[in-house]
Formats: sequence, structure tokens, C-alpha cells
Amino acid sequence: METTITFSVNGQPRTVTTDPERSLLDVLREDLQLTGTKYGCGEGQCRACTVLADGKSIAACITSIAEVENQSILTIEGLAKGKQLHRVQEAFLAEGAFQCGYCTAGMIMQAVELLADDPKLAKTDVAARMQRHICRCGTYPLILKAIHRAAV
Repeated sequence: METTITFSVNGQPRTVTTDPERSLLDVLREDLQLTGTKYGCGEGQCRACTVLADGKSIAACITSIAEVENQSILTIEGLAKGKQLHRVQEAFLAEGAFQCGYCTAGMIMQAVELLADDPKLAKTDVAARMQRHICRCGTYPLILKAIHRAAV
């Protein structure tokens, strides 16, 4: 049975009528054409699908659309302000913190949450906070360097 779900994505109010158990990832990619969020494992393990829901990171592939009703979703497409990239995006570019780029959106979204929690990384073990994210290319040292670069 389909249900109407209301939420916001990247600051824009959205309403979809769909199966409430459908994944947030499917709705973002298929209904809203926001393809920056990637499908990786489909089990929430690799975290390539990470988005922020009310400022907290979630795995969009295992989160039903019903779970985000009335929440504010931020995807990689919503980070830049016009042509000005977010400081984490700038840092990833400056450090070359990606190869294939498949995990990059999820890594960046997790880093945005991490820096919102601790802007100077004064109390944060960055490697521990990022350990759930899988980069098959093995660019972890550059990813960590980029996150430290983005710290205020």
C-alpha cells in the first residue's frame, strides 16, 4: 500500500507517494534524480550511501522512506552553496582524497557530521569515526588528511 511521505531534501520540501518500506536511497536516486548518493552493498555496511537526516549520518540504503518523514535530508548535492563548494569538498579536492570516487560522497557526508560535532577535531578520533566507511581504493590516509584540512 502506498503512503504519502513529506520531508525536505537539500532545503526543499518534498512529498512522495510510495511504498513506505522503500529505501530512502531508491527515492533519492529514482524519484528525485539525486544520484550523488551511491548504492554500494545494500546492507548499510560500506556507507557509500551516507546522507544526513536532521544532521545525523544514516545509511540511506537501509533506511525506509517512512523513517525520514518530517525530517531534513542533506545529500552531497546540497552541500555546495551555488558555485562555492563546502569546505570538506574543497579539502577532498585539495588532498586528492579519492581515486574511483565511489565512496567519496558518503565519506564527505560523514566528515560534515564529524566537523559539525567537533569543528576543530579537538576531541575526535577521526579514524575511529570514519572506520565504518569502506574505500576499496585504499585512500584512507588522504581522506583523513582532507578531514583534518577541513577542520576550522
